Amino acid sequence: MTAFARRARASAGRMHPELSLVSYTLLGHLEERDGCRATDLAAHYALDKSTVSRQVAALERAALVERRVDPDDHRVQVLHLSEAGREILAQVTESRRAAFQERLADWPDEDLVRFAGYLARYNAPGTDRS
Repeated sequence: MTAFARRARASAGRMHPELSLVSYTLLGHLEERDGCRATDLAAHYALDKSTVSRQVAALERAALVERRVDPDDHRVQVLHLSEAGREILAQVTESRRAAFQERLADWPDEDLVRFAGYLARYNAPGTDRS
């Protein structure tokens, strides 16, 4: 698992020089949720608010994220991907997909099916023991 995590961190930098693994993860979450508050990001990833604040500030400086006022509560700011953020996330996602396809191209179908099953089982809700 350590090797897997190290490979993921290293590959994030190769996919796009502006995005760390954490940045990519946060952008992906914002895309998946169609925006959320910084406090929601901190709670979801069990990160300190100051850590998320620094990451979000860097994403804002890079014009990948923008803040919008919540229409239901004008005191709340919601983070959303900017158009540039969507484009970079799409590029990185495509690069990752191509890298996975290349890495798994020689695997027999039965191995791919087993691997997919193991990943689904590992990522299933209720299996987070951290």
